[in-house]
Order: sequence, then C-alpha cells, then structure tokens
Amino acid sequence: MRFLLLCSALLLSLGATAAPNDVATLDRSTWPESLSSPVLFDVASRAEILTFAHALLISEMTDEPALRQRLGLKQINLASINRVRARLWSRLLQSYNFAQQSCEQDASFCYYVEDMDSLREQAGKFRVPEDSFYIRWAEPSRAFHERYLDELLRMAALFPQTSSEIALFGEPERNGENFHDRLFLLTFDGGPGLAVGNTDALTEYLRRQKMNGLFFVLGSALQARVDKSSIMAVRDLYKQQCVGIEGWQYRSHSHWQDWQDSVQRSAALAQSVLPDNYVPLFRPPYAQRQADSGPFFRKQGLQVVLWDIDSADAGKLTAQQSAQRVMTLMLLWRRGVIVFHDAQDKALDALPWLLRQTAESGLGWLDCNEAFR
Repeated sequence: MRFLLLCSALLLSLGATAAPNDVATLDRSTWPESLSSPVLFDVASRAEILTFAHALLISEMTDEPALRQRLGLKQINLASINRVRARLWSRLLQSYNFAQQSCEQDASFCYYVEDMDSLREQAGKFRVPEDSFYIRWAEPSRAFHERYLDELLRMAALFPQTSSEIALFGEPERNGENFHDRLFLLTFDGGPGLAVGNTDALTEYLRRQKMNGLFFVLGSALQARVDKSSIMAVRDLYKQQCVGIEGWQYRSHSHWQDWQDSVQRSAALAQSVLPDNYVPLFRPPYAQRQADSGPFFRKQGLQVVLWDIDSADAGKLTAQQSAQRVMTLMLLWRRGVIVFHDAQDKALDALPWLLRQTAESGLGWLDCNEAFR
C-alpha cells in the first residue's frame, strides 16, 4: 500500500503544480449509470467520496515546501490547512455512512467503514481495477478531486488573513453542513439584472418547477432595477422567491471602510421594496468578511450565509461544465448550499440539466424560507 500511496503522491504533485488556480470540473458522461434511483445515487456518491478521500490522504504526505509549490503560494497557514483537513474527513465519514445504507441493494464501492480509521484505511487502498465497469470514470474523477482539493487547500492556506467560504468564524454564520442528507438549497448571487433578462428567466423557471431559490441582491442593482421599472415590477420579479442581501456593491467587505453602511443600506432597501420576500440573510461578496463582525450582524438581526458547493459559473467554465461540477459535489457532500450567479447566463442552462439528472435520485430541494430558521 505504501508503494501505491507514493506513486499516487507523485502523480498528484505533477498534476497539481501546473496551474494552481484551475477550477475542477468532471465530464459526468464518463460515469456509466444514470442517477435514476436513490440507490444509484448512493453508488455514485460512494465512488466520489472514496476518490476524494484518497486524494485527501495523499495530500497529508506532502511536506510544507512541496505544498506551497503545489498551491502556488509563497506562504501558507499550515494550522488552518490541518483544521480544514480534519473537518473534511469528518464530513466524508458522515457522507459515506449515509451512502452505505443502500449497500444491501447494490454493493458497488461498499467497503468496511465504521469509523475514521477504517475510512482512512479504505481511502488508502482505494483503486478502480482496469476491468471495472467504472474504469472510464476513474481517471477523470481522480483528476477532478485532486484539483478540487487544491481549491480547498488553497483557501485554507490563506485563511483567516483572506476570508472565504472554507471556514466559519462562528455565530451567526451558516452554511449547509447541518442540513439533512440529500437536501440542497439553491442560491443566486449578483442580481438583479438592470433589464429583463437572466434573473427574470430564472425566477420564472423556478416558479414553473414549483421551486424557489434564495437570491442575494446587490443594493445598487436593486435600486437601479426599481428605477428602471417599478417597485411592483420588482415584486413580480421575485414572486415566491426569497431575497437576501449581498451589500451595496459587489466588493470585498473585509477591508471596505463603509462595509457596515453597505449592509444596512441594502437591508433597508430590500425590506422596503420586497417586504414579503426579504429574509434577514447576508452573503459577503467573494465570501470575504471581517473575523470580528459577528456582534454587528447579531445586532442587525442578520445571519451570514456561505455556500458549500460553488458552481464556478462566474469563471471560465461553460454552463455544462458548471452543472457537472455541481453534480459531482452534490454526490460528494450529499447536502449543502449551492451558489450560482443569476446575472450570468450560465445558470439558466445549468439548472435545467441539473434538475433533469437528479429528478429520480431521491434528493430534495429546501424551501428558501425554511433553510436557516
């Protein structure tokens, strides 16, 4: 097993140092089965969990200089990385415990795992045989999880000097880690658009699907949309949806001198324009906020809501790649807060594909009004 781990570590190092900031995505067509039942969702989930766990185990063998090189950073916060690794292991064990409950129906990727030690042992031994039904998926999945792990470790290496969604500062911050198994919340950032466009199409699509989402609006964009149309038109836009705030402008709230005013102005406007849709939730742009901001948010009656599953739709990925990334991370974590950007046109294409692929998989979509009560 030691030889296998050393070989995997070498591959990991070679594959990860070329472009530290590349975003992970996986072509789901390499997986040979549709997610047409809860049992088949569990099979795919176990496979992704074990692949990521193997990558995580290998990363622990990397010394600090090699890890700095791998992540493309001159300095790293190793204590933060280790805390994040420990939390990732805990989540993986929880996810695998849920996923293995269907092993009597389908034993694919079912191994003896009852505690952290046995999970680590199985992760170290995990490989997909060359003659496996799943072999075409194995290498792309390995590459995806190594790249995705680099994304997480890079954020951990910079935390808390550069805040992100990688960790919570404490109350009153939330993400989706405490949701029940198979439950996900759709959230959207950066809207609304100035004219009839992507935000309108997304909200209408969700209404047709008898679903809702949590839309985090920018104060300046909301005011511009009201000025362009009317308050009643904006109320129609967000009918049956939830609206939180993202500050007045899409800029980091970690070093902005007027960040408190940004939050307060946005909250006042959203409450005034959308009294039936407003929920007291704040999402910091780029997930950057101040470590000691908790008392301010408690005084304002606001919770800070971060995400667990980043669609990366604001970057170079196509809509299809973004959707497939989200699907893979849903299989890995089995619950969480998904983030898209409604000002982007990709979410409008990614979301229908995602809903079709998961329609029979046994997962559920949380009501935005109930998720953080």
